[in-house]
Amino acid sequence: MLEPEPFESDDSDVVFRDVTMLTLAGFVALVILMLPHLNPPGARQAEGNEPPGNVMVEIRWPDELDADVDLWVKAPGDVPVGYSNKGGLIFNLLRDDLGNRADATGMNYEVSYSRGIPPGEYTVNLHLYRNVSGVFPVPVTVVTSVKRNPGESARQILASRVELTREGQEVTVYRFSLDAHGNLEQGSVHSLQQPLRSWRAKS
Repeated sequence: MLEPEPFESDDSDVVFRDVTMLTLAGFVALVILMLPHLNPPGARQAEGNEPPGNVMVEIRWPDELDADVDLWVKAPGDVPVGYSNKGGLIFNLLRDDLGNRADATGMNYEVSYSRGIPPGEYTVNLHLYRNVSGVFPVPVTVVTSVKRNPGESARQILASRVELTREGQEVTVYRFSLDAHGNLEQGSVHSLQQPLRSWRAKS
């Protein structure tokens, strides 16, 4: 009876395994070395953190509410800017939020930016255009910031929280004055009602 020959490993299998493992190890090492350079933290911070305008007015209301709140702003000597007139000489409405309608972000937010900081009185209004959710009141946070020159960060000068209680309601959140250097003038802040939405361009 013949005895089975002892198992002998094939040298080509060992070489193939070693080459495969070395290639895989080299690939992993290459990926680890490249990770910090794919999306450097410094580039992420430099991109888009600083707002583009000089006077910025932002509004936020609860994301779960299907409500269309409109921001209206007016700069000195300019026309009111809002959903039906998205740009003037000074302000531009950059985001017109319609609530849950055609909203890819799921965030209830509107913002206007100015080009320059002309001295004089500014007006910030809110208008509850539609409230599909039927929940009242609708709380809205309003923040105004100023960036006097490209080299400095925007600084918040005013903030307020307003509750809108019915559809069609327009309220003046605040009116304020800035001086020639972009500083908030002492004692200039008040909320005397000034309708902006009903403004119409003269033909």
